[in-house]
Amino acid sequence: MSYSESSPTLPDEAAAATAILSLAAAEEAGATVSPHAVAQMLLPPPAEWQRALPLVRRAAVRLALDGRLMIYRKGKPVDPSDFRGVYRLGLPQDG
Repeated sequence: MSYSESSPTLPDEAAAATAILSLAAAEEAGATVSPHAVAQMLLPPPAEWQRALPLVRRAAVRLALDGRLMIYRKGKPVDPSDFRGVYRLGLPQDG
């Protein structure tokens, strides 16, 4: 599939980080958000929001390395520098 010039421009990493933190803050304490939800916030359907997933991952890793976000896999925190597969995003818990 080719992309036309009318395809939405991919946001930058700062926009992805803002979207991640915004969605995570809107959740109840301890709840997580899907990277897909963040990508769809950045490129709402019917745009090809899947193109934003690598950007969301990079922003999530940077936020996690800065201590501002937790990345979870199968409900457990993972090393942001070394994880694979399906993951979720959440704010760090106090205590």
